[in-house]
Amino acid sequence: MRTRSTLTLIAAAALALGACGAPAAEDAAAPPADQAAEAPAEAPAEAPAEAPAEPTAAMPEATAAEAEGDAHATPHFAYEGEAGPEHWGELDTTFATCASGTEQSPIDLTQATSEDLANIAFHYQPSDTRILNNGHTIQVNYDAGSYIEVDGHRYDLDQFHFHAPSEHTIGGQPAAAELHLVHKDAAKKLAVVGVLLEEGEANTALAPVWDHLPAEESPETSVGVDVDAAAFLPAEQTTYRYRGSLTTPPCTEGVSWFVMTTPVTLSAEQLEAFTAIIEANNRPVQPLGARELDLDSTP
Repeated sequence: MRTRSTLTLIAAAALALGACGAPAAEDAAAPPADQAAEAPAEAPAEAPAEAPAEPTAAMPEATAAEAEGDAHATPHFAYEGEAGPEHWGELDTTFATCASGTEQSPIDLTQATSEDLANIAFHYQPSDTRILNNGHTIQVNYDAGSYIEVDGHRYDLDQFHFHAPSEHTIGGQPAAAELHLVHKDAAKKLAVVGVLLEEGEANTALAPVWDHLPAEESPETSVGVDVDAAAFLPAEQTTYRYRGSLTTPPCTEGVSWFVMTTPVTLSAEQLEAFTAIIEANNRPVQPLGARELDLDSTP
């Protein structure tokens, strides 16, 4: 038979356990039936206010800020080893399209369909040479005001940079190097004009850039001389055209590509000066798949 003092101790212990160990949901439970008449009913707890719905994320668009990657804004990637192109899609969730995309660049420029396409209208003017080394390429950010028009659609020249060897190939053969002139329209969609560079005579148009190649990774620096992108273009301006992607992570698709059919030259010394700083920064070619590759047949 339990004494009154024993029952008092058991009740106190039960109350202590309830205060320390019961989760919040259990605290709000109704009292036992034998206590219901003694304790007034508690008002039901107010439901927590619902958090506002998050906006639906927009599908990624290739933008000039992403073009060819910014070494300071994207996770590390490389052109060989564990961070090389075959692993880009695994390096970061934002790089997934590098592995899963179906419209990737570069490609081999063969089996194109020849058509009489609207010519690209180039409206380039000289710009201050604002040069940087982002760790993956040498890039020049271009002054506002230069642009191209394709079928009446305007794309403003944003920057240009280089790859060596070339990223696009013809019949499986790369050129010595490749120039990418990156443009964006009012909606920030990209159009890239590619110019293949073959080893040959020195290219004087490159002098404002080559005379100031930054040997180490560096921020944008104005070197005080102008560069004229119009002088980079071949005399005959027919192009291969296809829908592709950025050639560096995040490999975003939706880029309009225009690769000149006629190459220009750079000297062995110019090529060596670049590759002494940036070594083999070309992504391997990607499958064309179901895409169309067009070849403009008339200048």
